Amino acid sequence: MVVLGLVIAAGAYTYVRLQEAPAAGNGRQGGGGGGGRPTYVVAVNPQMAEFAVRIDAVGSAKARESITVTAKTADTVSQVNFADGQSVPKGFVIAEMTSSQQGAQLAEARANLVEAEQQMTRAEALAASGNLSGSVLDERRAARDTAQARVRAQESQVSDRLIRAPFAGVLGLRQVSPGTLVRPGDVITTLDDVSLIKLDLMVPETAVALLKTGMLVEVKSAAFGARLFPGNVTGIDSRVDPVARTILVRVEVPNDEGLIKPGMLLSASLRADPRNGLSVPEEAIVPLADKRFVFVVRQGEKGMIAERRPVRTGRRVAGSVEILDGLVQGDQVVTQGVVKLRPDAPITLTPPRGERGARGAGA
Repeated sequence: MVVLGLVIAAGAYTYVRLQEAPAAGNGRQGGGGGGGRPTYVVAVNPQMAEFAVRIDAVGSAKARESITVTAKTADTVSQVNFADGQSVPKGFVIAEMTSSQQGAQLAEARANLVEAEQQMTRAEALAASGNLSGSVLDERRAARDTAQARVRAQESQVSDRLIRAPFAGVLGLRQVSPGTLVRPGDVITTLDDVSLIKLDLMVPETAVALLKTGMLVEVKSAAFGARLFPGNVTGIDSRVDPVARTILVRVEVPNDEGLIKPGMLLSASLRADPRNGLSVPEEAIVPLADKRFVFVVRQGEKGMIAERRPVRTGRRVAGSVEILDGLVQGDQVVTQGVVKLRPDAPITLTPPRGERGARGAGA
């Protein structure tokens, strides 16, 4: 009897399950397409956008001009004329190593030159009137030329002891103080022109065909977060490295604010071969085997339906996909609710979540 009861119970359970199965199947059909309930979706119109091949690389920042300021002669520093980090114009006297003795020697040489020129003037007047021989005139002229040479020599010695900035820029930390004995080559400070930053990038040789001078570059530094510094390619090396299989590309970035410092690690993105194309959000693309589809809103007999349409895609950038064929600007493409759709499924358009929240708050 027990066995018979179990058999009867099992049969009743199976019957109930078989009766429930069709109902469950009808419920699934109503949720996705055919004649069931419409699916709520969000749709957008394709927009025109610029698509470019992006070539990413990293490099170290270099100043437009950069030198290490050193002493030219062995002498004692008499005066330092700058503060650490000071911006200076071209020709600015950074440091002086002149002495009172050298200044006196230069003054003596200039006085001798003045006297020699005066004697030369008198000699020329006397020679013109016939009261002075030509040999004496030649002696006066030689004395004048010798005095000029001595002045130039003294000025050169003094100039070697005046350390000047060869270009406008920013001075680094000073390495000497007044009274320091320096020798030729001893470092006094550094000078950098940071109004323009140079960036040398190693680009794979596979991108050589895309490279050209003038192309746009976006430069970033970890120190400044997401801020972009625009620049341009100004030079492309004539050779490819046979070992690394890369080519050197030089980029120049305006640095009027002086934020980028020489030596900083920068990441750069070169925008090659830019073109305008039709763009849709990448979440609208439905991959199926080797094909790509989108769902387009279309008016059916009983309301709006989702038409599955094949498209040909191109480049991708920042969450967007280029559509080469299959869409026009006036189409409405489903971007949210795509996973719930089947071809020709009934749909109801709804605003994006952010807009729904804003409307609800306004109401």
